[in-house]
Amino acid sequence: MGELRPLAEGLTPESRALAMALRELFESMGVSVRRYAARRVRDAGTFSRYLNGTRVPPWEVVMDLFTDVAEHRGMAATPEAIDLVRRLHRAAVETSASPRHAVEVLEQQLAEADRVSRRSTARGDALDDALLDRKHRIADLEVRLHQLEAEWNAERERAERLAAASPDVTDLLREREQLQDEVTRLAAQLGEAQQRRDEAEQRCTLLERQLEAVEQVQAVAAMTPAAPQAMPKVLVVDDQPDNLLAMTAVLSTLDQELVVASSGREALKALLDQDDFAVIIMDVQMPDMDGYETAAHIKRRPRTRDVPIIFLTAMGTDPEHSARGYAAGAVDYIGKPFDPWVLRAKVAVFTGIYLEQRRLAGAQ
Repeated sequence: MGELRPLAEGLTPESRALAMALRELFESMGVSVRRYAARRVRDAGTFSRYLNGTRVPPWEVVMDLFTDVAEHRGMAATPEAIDLVRRLHRAAVETSASPRHAVEVLEQQLAEADRVSRRSTARGDALDDALLDRKHRIADLEVRLHQLEAEWNAERERAERLAAASPDVTDLLREREQLQDEVTRLAAQLGEAQQRRDEAEQRCTLLERQLEAVEQVQAVAAMTPAAPQAMPKVLVVDDQPDNLLAMTAVLSTLDQELVVASSGREALKALLDQDDFAVIIMDVQMPDMDGYETAAHIKRRPRTRDVPIIFLTAMGTDPEHSARGYAAGAVDYIGKPFDPWVLRAKVAVFTGIYLEQRRLAGAQ
């Protein structure tokens, strides 16, 4: 594993371009693959596959390589060079559609969501301690104020004589008011931190379920031989490559043909070029033409007006958004991040309805 393997055959242009750029950086250090993998505590075989193009490395592996090359040369890489490799890496990621890479992408998203959750939890604990401290100080001030008020009531007949000697409570009242304002502010910050933590925990749970679904897809794909047949088509529309990758991985074991589109215009073109779609899964927030506008075009065409549409959106499923989705012709409305089992179940229902309608039409 010490020697650098030649570039693999059958690579996409994007993967080949990225691999050549990484090989040029690595060869400038003049070390073997095994020695460099040991330096970075990585598996030599995996790193070798990064360099021959058969695997797309995580971005942190690329940044580690830039750092080591800069140390070897005695000068840092230029921002232009890093930006060039970043674009090559993004292109290689977007053209890779393997379930294995879907696992890597989802694991990176899971790590980021876990990091947000841990940071939010730590900040929530700190805010909780600060809030408790302020409440204790307010309680102490309340006790002191009550004591002073009791003394004033008991010694009212001596008010004139005690006026000069009685402590001034104005500063205490002002300090209590300031602390109460600070308690209100800290309570609001604590609520925000807890909300971010709860959202991050929910995203962690759904990402773990997506990972489980993708791993089951890999296991079923490895055990089940492919059998050519006329399968119903499902159109998946989303402008984010990671979302398309996750949805196709989750749905790939159902008996259907998946057609993907990255914009509303591509979706309309796919519906013109192909027939017999059982269901359309469409993102709402897309540039140029959003999901609502795309659905309106689909429903105006006689050929496609009866194809059911399921909207996916990160804007929430409150009545205002869902009502707009149903008005545009949708049959269902799912929030992001989506539950993979819910998505598979809904697609399976509409695919079954489509197959039954096709069977009845053939019997006539």
